[in-house]
Amino acid sequence: MAHLDNAKQISADEALKKLKQGNDAYLSASVNGGDISPALRKDTAENGQHPYAIIITCSDSRVIPESIFSAGIGELFVIRVAGNIMGDHQLGSIEYAAEHLGCPLAVVLGHTRCGAVGAAIEGGAEGFIETITREIKAAIGEETDGYKASCLNTRHNVERIQNSLRIPGLKTVGAVYHIEDGRVEFLK
Repeated sequence: MAHLDNAKQISADEALKKLKQGNDAYLSASVNGGDISPALRKDTAENGQHPYAIIITCSDSRVIPESIFSAGIGELFVIRVAGNIMGDHQLGSIEYAAEHLGCPLAVVLGHTRCGAVGAAIEGGAEGFIETITREIKAAIGEETDGYKASCLNTRHNVERIQNSLRIPGLKTVGAVYHIEDGRVEFLK
């Protein structure tokens, strides 16, 4: 479990506070406040990445973690898959970010009006989409309310991370992004 640079590590609680502050800034922003400067691109190319949080979220084009949390280059390690479901590839990516990059916090970020959750509620998906909706259906059971189903799916995937990965110091939390107003609700 070699970390690239322990000097840049922050605690999971500090990372969570930073995400919440970033979302507060995003709520009234019209452009991303994160640093995307040429100097930072050069620095991260030469010195590597040091993200403070892992965000596992949906592929939905309305859910943009770097914007939602007012983050710039190198701050977030983002894993995207429709329905923010958790498979071996996602778990391996989390493990890499936590063990090799030193990320102290993993956030499973579901969202309102999720098409994958809606498809799981409606049933009848075919092809490869069915592999996604099957996972979500297992998490939500018979729930038909989209918001409640998104919360259940998020909590299920938090538990999957916690039960699958035993990484000392990694804190895992769930959250739901409200696409209607940009607010992130951290789940208890």
